[in-house]
Amino acid sequence: MNKMMPNSVEARDIAYQMHAAVNLRRYEETGGVVMERGEGIYVTDNNGKRYIEGLAGLWSVALGFGEKRLVAAATAQMEKLPYYHIFGFRTHGPSVDLAEALIRIAPVPMSKVHFTSSGSEANDLVAKLLWYRSNALGQKDRKKIIGREKGYHGVTIAAGSITGITRFHDSFDLPLDRMIHTSCPSYIHYGQDGETEAEFTARMLQDLEDLIAREGPETIAAFWGEPVMGAGGVLMPSAGYWEGVQKILRKHDILLVADEVICGFGRTGKMFACETFGIEPDVLVLSKQISSSYIPLSAILMNDRFYQPIADESDRLGIFGHGFTASGHPVATAVGLENLKIIEERDLVGWAAARSVRFHERLQGLAAHPLAHSTRGVGLLGALELHGWDKPGDAGVAVASACEAEGVITRAVGDSLCFCPPLIITDEQIDEMFDAVGRAIETVAKTR
Repeated sequence: MNKMMPNSVEARDIAYQMHAAVNLRRYEETGGVVMERGEGIYVTDNNGKRYIEGLAGLWSVALGFGEKRLVAAATAQMEKLPYYHIFGFRTHGPSVDLAEALIRIAPVPMSKVHFTSSGSEANDLVAKLLWYRSNALGQKDRKKIIGREKGYHGVTIAAGSITGITRFHDSFDLPLDRMIHTSCPSYIHYGQDGETEAEFTARMLQDLEDLIAREGPETIAAFWGEPVMGAGGVLMPSAGYWEGVQKILRKHDILLVADEVICGFGRTGKMFACETFGIEPDVLVLSKQISSSYIPLSAILMNDRFYQPIADESDRLGIFGHGFTASGHPVATAVGLENLKIIEERDLVGWAAARSVRFHERLQGLAAHPLAHSTRGVGLLGALELHGWDKPGDAGVAVASACEAEGVITRAVGDSLCFCPPLIITDEQIDEMFDAVGRAIETVAKTR
């Protein structure tokens, strides 16, 4: 910090801004990297160093950086109607158009769309709507929500409680007592010695059945799950897991909420990961790639089974007593609509599916290194599992840091090195990214 000019952006950042997901005291000492420009899959810091954004920002910049059509869509809407709300009996064209488009492409029949501004906010609202719905049905005890260990659904009070990662609970008095958690279905991490994948799946499903029996099925409103658990470390469901989960939920009349905040809009090689894994949700939560994160936007898609009791309750009470100032914001929904048009026009879902072949070939090639254990993933979403260090997490931190030095931004979740590049990445850029990661692993290996 002493080397910084008093008026530099680095010094002012440390002085005035509180950051997310860091040790705040350490940040006060070290500061962070200041990003200044973005183009395609690359970002450039204020010292001129260029990086491949291997995590698409925060799993989210589908179209890459600098897509002029999104800038133009925002500008045009700013000039026409920069703000309006959807409170009361008001609406506007962009929110209607995007809602219609989302209903059209939904992986299963959906009835209504409600817009919010982030994945956390959307998941939080779905929990609130579930409790409202249970009251509407006269099911006063049906308020519990099942999340999963290592699942991530946001950091607001309800969404953070459904999240199953302890660092998002510690010292926040979370989770709420009506949020309960079942086992994480990652065979590579939680399979027992000698246990086959089929046996592991059966154990995971039995864990869920046992949890429901202990709590009482009449007390459980919904089960929450990401098709692939992203922030937990790109954790893949074991074979047969989602089919079995849905059978259990149907048997006990428990709703299914699919959190596709990371997986949606082509990430897994299908428009939605629900298609990839045969999931038929009652509620679908979307964000991140819905606008390529050019502007905050999220959406909740709900089927008629979910929506109708809520509508009936609002009629009984005389009003649906909820709303956000920015819900369905015209600029955000205009950008989201243009983003979806580009994904469809350029067939970026098909592009991602085709590029995934090279992506996983190169990712799997890294597993041959002595510091690596295995790889996993689907579409343009993957992780390299590292091992061989005494303290868990040290290998991941070391390799992620070396990757940054080589000009690739990724994320270490424990000893899992995660990758989620923009959907527009080419085979040549995939090679460029993994060549640099390979050099980073070698650099770390030489220090061991």
